[in-house]
Amino acid sequence: MNPQRKSSELHEAVTELMPYCRTAAGFTLVSGLLVLAPSAYMLQVYDRVVNSRNYMTLAMLTLAVLFLYAVMEVLEWARGQLLHEASLVFDKRVSTRIFNAIFEANLRRQAGGTVQPMNDFRTLREFLNTPALIAAMESPVAFLFLILIFAMNPMLGWSTVVAAILQTLIAWLNQRGTQPPLLAANRSAIQAQQYADGSLRNAQVIESMGMVRDIHRRWIDKQRDFLKLQARASDAAGGFQATSKFLQNVTSSLLLGLGAWLLLHKELNGGSGMLIVASVLGGRVLAPLVQVVAQWQTVVNVREAWKRLDSLLAANPIRPQSMVMPVPRGHIVVEGLIAGAPGSQQPILRGVAFELQPGEVLVVAGPSASGKTTLARLLVGLWPAISGKVRLDGVDMFTWDKSELGTHIGYLPQGVELFEGTVAENISRFGESSAEKVEAAARAVGLHEAIVALPQGYDTPIGRDGANLSGGQRQRVGLARALYGDPVFVVLDEPNSSLDDAGDAALASVISERKQRGTTFVVMTHRTSVLGVADKMLILQNGQIRAFGPRDEVLAGLAKSTADSPPPAQGSVQSSA
Repeated sequence: MNPQRKSSELHEAVTELMPYCRTAAGFTLVSGLLVLAPSAYMLQVYDRVVNSRNYMTLAMLTLAVLFLYAVMEVLEWARGQLLHEASLVFDKRVSTRIFNAIFEANLRRQAGGTVQPMNDFRTLREFLNTPALIAAMESPVAFLFLILIFAMNPMLGWSTVVAAILQTLIAWLNQRGTQPPLLAANRSAIQAQQYADGSLRNAQVIESMGMVRDIHRRWIDKQRDFLKLQARASDAAGGFQATSKFLQNVTSSLLLGLGAWLLLHKELNGGSGMLIVASVLGGRVLAPLVQVVAQWQTVVNVREAWKRLDSLLAANPIRPQSMVMPVPRGHIVVEGLIAGAPGSQQPILRGVAFELQPGEVLVVAGPSASGKTTLARLLVGLWPAISGKVRLDGVDMFTWDKSELGTHIGYLPQGVELFEGTVAENISRFGESSAEKVEAAARAVGLHEAIVALPQGYDTPIGRDGANLSGGQRQRVGLARALYGDPVFVVLDEPNSSLDDAGDAALASVISERKQRGTTFVVMTHRTSVLGVADKMLILQNGQIRAFGPRDEVLAGLAKSTADSPPPAQGSVQSSA
């Protein structure tokens, strides 16, 4: 784990589990001492029953040892329940925070914006009930057993200490020999999993263009690297585990032989029965160390999972609680925007600035890679700017609490993302939906009739990524979601890329109708269908504003600047110039 970051969120979460762990350690101490019950029973039977031939004594001793067995099992069950409860507390304390951090990392395109942190979190949570942690809890019991061995004879005690030192050396060699390949194997496994996930997301492209064999070959190569490293670590760990187990068995036998030698010299305290007790206790002293060696892969996995999660949470701190803002009106001010992809200082947009009054419609046009999609993400507060601000009613969009702002914002990204659920749930953003509002949003984009024709109407499951809908239907569902609840500011990135003429007309109609009600629109597009309802127009080129102003003035300026050039392809924004 990471001892340098004592105040990290994970350390604070683990600190809350200390009462559970202390109680579990107490149960482990008592149950560990009860391990002596079979040896005590055996000695009592030999000493008191065999010689006296008393059946009542045998019965009472048997009942007593059975009771101790029952107590030991109850304590171990209670320990398991406590540790399970601790894992639930840890889950409740950290799971939401980790989910949010993954979400933030994904938005900022940082490392950790995948499902891997959830796997790391599960690794930490499950460690609370693993043999490695139980072995650590048994260490105080092992120390008490060592004291008892010293009480029998110091020579037995020092022999056990030497065996414990050798066992510790084996554990250290195990770490040194297996940790590097284990870490490399874990990284290879993560890379192979991420590659497989990416391939599955693009299954249609892979299948349609006959890429399956080559993609599979690349995945197999990554998988083989992982298996090779894992095998190397397993081979080394297997040798150390065998050596560790061998030393434990040898120690028990050597203590038995040494105890006999001491007994013959009348130097064994406690009598002949201590021969067997010393042998049993010697094995129990080494047991936690043997368990740590056997579970070392688990320990390595937990340490790496801790480091990755700790780094993720540190890189994505909890956003400070913001003041409750009044309902925005839709006044947009963009101030000297210089921005690029999160984590990069290479600007995509340079010096972008403009202002929109509530109810105005801005069309943003420009060639591919001119920065339109980057501008869309900045306008809705998804990406931070290198410098400059996007303000809604005077408030920085990026710092505005999205859970508060989201109901007033509509956003349709260039790649429409739908989620498993019903049509109605996707339109209503998976919140508390109103049937009237859902239907109103669907009617606004001309989708109501198509939804009614589906097998279960608005309650029809759309499948993974909207697989049960056509491309045009997915586009319209995304558009209806952006318009749901009458937001005051809507950003549409290529909203008509999959729409037919009827869809184009419906889009223009809904923008015209909503702007009369005060909704501010920014529409990124290459097509001319929405120009008729635009108030202003902005032309981006190489991340800079080439032209901005009232629509007709911008179009006239473009027409004048390109009068001597061959006309661009029909149907583009430039062709209308």
